[in-house]
Amino acid sequence: MTKKIIFFTILLAVLYSGYRLLPLFYRSNIEIITEKQDDLKNITNTIIPQATNPIPSATPDYYLIKTAFIPQAPEKNWDQPWQDSCEEAALLTVDYYYKNLHPDVSTIKQDILNMITFETSQSMTHDINLSQMSLVANDYLSYNSEILVDPTIQDLKDQIVKDYPIVVPANGKILYQENKYFKNGGPYYHNLVILGFDDSKQQFIVHDVGTQFNRKYP
Repeated sequence: MTKKIIFFTILLAVLYSGYRLLPLFYRSNIEIITEKQDDLKNITNTIIPQATNPIPSATPDYYLIKTAFIPQAPEKNWDQPWQDSCEEAALLTVDYYYKNLHPDVSTIKQDILNMITFETSQSMTHDINLSQMSLVANDYLSYNSEILVDPTIQDLKDQIVKDYPIVVPANGKILYQENKYFKNGGPYYHNLVILGFDDSKQQFIVHDVGTQFNRKYP
């Protein structure tokens, strides 16, 4: 399987287009995909003749990538740097998935600290942006990464069924509307990993590295 790191922007477009996010704790790949919306329109406008017998959809109604939960504060200590380690934990979620690792608390802690040391050497601050996360994925974790800009729901599902978890930078204040386990109304900047979807509930299933509770967004 090709190992990628996928990131995407415009989380709110997904939240308000009928699908919700629900956090579960699973393993992940890392990839970032870049596609232009005009290119996607060219694809969706293709006309396929109607078959005599309906052809089943290539996308299942439910899909879930199972993986270990990687918390950003592995010892439940929310002082720095753990308060702002969601980026590192999200990237490690994908890295451990590819390597089929189920690390203990001490290993997760050290791996987060090692990644922060690398980021500091690159003059990054405690909150790294999407481009910087891509650099970490490429230069530190040795993956190919792309950024998926303004994806459709189907775009995300297409990646998930290929067993590519998707790293998502998001506004935690918006996520707090669904996840009341956040403190102080949620952070302004947060990262999580999409691992699956459930069409019957119109929900995406996510691994939220910033909460210790294995629960779902309604």
